[in-house]
Amino acid sequence: MKIGLDVLGGDFAPKATMHGAILARKELPESDQIVLIGDREVIHAFLREEKVDPGNFEIVDAPDLIEMDEQPTKALINKPNSSISVGFRLLKHKEIHAFAGAGSSGAMMVGAIYTVNTVQGIIRPATTAYIPKENGGTSVLIDVGTNPDAKPDVMYQFGILGSLFAEHVFHIKKPRVGLLNIGSEEKKGSLTVQSAFQLMKDSKDYHFVGNVEGRELFRDNVDVIVCDGFVGNIVLKQVEAMYRVMIKRGIRDSYLDRFNYENYGGTPILGINSTVLVGHGISNANAIRRMILMTKEVHEARLSQKIKHALERYSPNNM
Repeated sequence: MKIGLDVLGGDFAPKATMHGAILARKELPESDQIVLIGDREVIHAFLREEKVDPGNFEIVDAPDLIEMDEQPTKALINKPNSSISVGFRLLKHKEIHAFAGAGSSGAMMVGAIYTVNTVQGIIRPATTAYIPKENGGTSVLIDVGTNPDAKPDVMYQFGILGSLFAEHVFHIKKPRVGLLNIGSEEKKGSLTVQSAFQLMKDSKDYHFVGNVEGRELFRDNVDVIVCDGFVGNIVLKQVEAMYRVMIKRGIRDSYLDRFNYENYGGTPILGINSTVLVGHGISNANAIRRMILMTKEVHEARLSQKIKHALERYSPNNM
């Protein structure tokens, strides 16, 4: 397969992205190809400096960068030669099988929606985070910022997306889906969350286990945690901040080390007709390496096809 990488995206690009690509290349089979998308001269100069054969990669020239603070839709139109715009063109025309980048998450989302489109029936695509469990497993938190004002029917679909992701990428049989709330009782929470609970409680599309409180995030009570993107983003950044505080204070053990974002690399945009992964803006070389390897895992799990099949069976009557 061919994995497209946005070389220019990320706070430490292009050095971090190029180093990550070199590391990932060593772990991928020869039949897989990493397509470096960015300024051709910069890429060749870096490879010469690192004494790496350019023949190990396919290189596509895309000299422009979409900055983090640019309006995504306008930037994609005004910068057709940006690494993100070119990456999505390659993906649309099937010249690459998957696309990954640590640049503007807004541009990556807009590009995905308007280039490869959402799966028919999906109201809003979503992104995830991975929450380490105390027993060694991993939970999927969905959504983590893509949909800060998600309505109940959108949150219901998050359960479908998260369940399929947990099953086919993390290999969890019959994932338990919970709704993040301020209490376990059915009538707790905002009107939106209460309405989402009513849709989810009798679902035939996934195994719903009820409300989940914040103190249960790291326990083995649930495999998929559904919330709107506003709450999910706050949870994610709070967890990341707490991890940094513990490391700064010299508190280390094997469980806490699993909170390091480098272990996961990136998150797929779920609900679109292809494989697109978005990495953390502060990704270092190891995080980029892991993002590329995760891209291969998600693509080979045929996640977008499985979401399509699930949506064919999906019906409002199931809610």
